[in-house]
Amino acid sequence: MILSAVALLAAALLLGGMGFFAAVLAPLIFTRLPAEVAGRFVRGVFPAYYLWVIGSAAVGALALLPLRLPDALGLGLVAASTLWLRQGLMPRINAMSDAAQSGDVAAKAGFARAHQLSVLVNVVQMLVALVVLLRFA
Repeated sequence: MILSAVALLAAALLLGGMGFFAAVLAPLIFTRLPAEVAGRFVRGVFPAYYLWVIGSAAVGALALLPLRLPDALGLGLVAASTLWLRQGLMPRINAMSDAAQSGDVAAKAGFARAHQLSVLVNVVQMLVALVVLLRFA
């Protein structure tokens, strides 16, 4: 019973945090701040955001492990893919963004592709969290 409650809370916090960032925080940042300030601000927010996703997904996965293996594996994949986003893709995106702002046309295209990939991964992660939550109903 306790593990189920922990898993439910972790999955809800995971999806809620991701949804809040995507639907509220990011749009506000980019509509209310000048572009160069918004970019720096988001760079500062993303490491903490990714830690939130890793932590809540990992807690949910561990709590679900003895209860529902498929859901535990799904949240585990969310945590692992977020670790890759944070430690692997995000530094590349930042480097390409810097190069693009310095006039590197190839870096601009690379940034666009890498950014699209990060958004796609994030959407899939949100869908996984949603499915886990719906399975509690």
